Amino acid sequence: MNDYRQLRINGQRLWDSLMEMAEIGATQKGGCNRQALTDLDKQGRDLFVKWCEDAGCSVTVDEMGNIFAQRPGTGCKNGPDLPPVLTGSHLDTQPTGGKFDGVYGVLSGLEVIRALNDAGVETEAPMEVAVWTNEEGARFSPAMIGSGVWAGEFDLDYAYARQDKEGKTFGAELERIGYKGQAPAKPRPLAAAFEVHIEQGPILEAEEKTIGVLSGVQGMNWYDLTLIGQPCHAGPSPMEGRRDPFMGLHRILDQLYKLAEEHAPWARATFGDIRVEPGSRNTVPEKLVLAVDLRHPDQKTLDAIDQRFREIAASVAGETGLEHEIREEWRSPAVAFDTKCVEAVRSAVADLGYSNKEMVSGAGHDSVYISRVVPTSMIFVPCEKGLSHNEAENAEPKDLEAGANVLLHAMLKMANKSG
Repeated sequence: MNDYRQLRINGQRLWDSLMEMAEIGATQKGGCNRQALTDLDKQGRDLFVKWCEDAGCSVTVDEMGNIFAQRPGTGCKNGPDLPPVLTGSHLDTQPTGGKFDGVYGVLSGLEVIRALNDAGVETEAPMEVAVWTNEEGARFSPAMIGSGVWAGEFDLDYAYARQDKEGKTFGAELERIGYKGQAPAKPRPLAAAFEVHIEQGPILEAEEKTIGVLSGVQGMNWYDLTLIGQPCHAGPSPMEGRRDPFMGLHRILDQLYKLAEEHAPWARATFGDIRVEPGSRNTVPEKLVLAVDLRHPDQKTLDAIDQRFREIAASVAGETGLEHEIREEWRSPAVAFDTKCVEAVRSAVADLGYSNKEMVSGAGHDSVYISRVVPTSMIFVPCEKGLSHNEAENAEPKDLEAGANVLLHAMLKMANKSG
């Protein structure tokens, strides 16, 4: 069998590629604003496609705008062609995003291909890099919809009908930027899928570990909580007689934060967006809509948190004279990654000698949906202070290089089946 133990990616080239991509949508505070299906997203996609074609890859775009760049394999000796080994992530960002979230996973995959080209190494299975559309969900909700349609979680028409805050639809914008492809957005035979990503949390940095070996992703539920009261004048209306949605809201928030504390250290409760009607400074609002994000890696615990959330909302609404509604926006069950893929990452880390930690992801990734139809695992590297979805997001070049090397060797372990 070929000995690839000395094979490494080019860390400087990876860093340079990340910095060049970061110029597209660069913000004044050093981050990136390259939201899905904008003109800037198109520029980023165009640059990636050019780089892949320069590296000798064939490029296919499916009907969700997912991009697949493939380096051919040689085929198994005396047998049929092998299915590709896939890696990748996303190029879209949050409005105040950083330089590494998503894009690091995409460009690490490209760097794997470039490194194989440099070394003249052929693999039996093709190597493939994917860009998944609208992973962030910042412009079009829900998140991870490109990989979600591909994996069968969402219907294509549902995805095309998603609207941004200006009422522009996903389908129309996908066509406008020229990335509505012809290939079906559905699964096909793949040997394995890997995704390398910054941690987006502080654990690896705090424990001074270079690599996170991921065994799964925590479950997450998104809701819109609506509280309806009675609008009235801010001055003449006594406090004790009001049906004010905010009076109910603060009680609900307090109890949900306490609920997260009860299920520490892994429970998460986040309230990232609020809309108030009629939205006048001197009028008690009639209605507010709160975005609620609840997470836990154990599905039974998350289900219990879900039930308690509903009980809290109903109880507080009754006590404060409000009407309430809970609408589920998105539900992503807890994920356990494929044991063989996890072992490929674990083995690669051991071969390369990096310090590491076994982990569960606290954030959602395209690998959540990919894992439902393809054997999948993930690799984490540290990021400074755990900051992500933030323009100050930062990662050390040596850690990014290490993660890409682990990706290279994990993919190689899955790509060659014969001696």
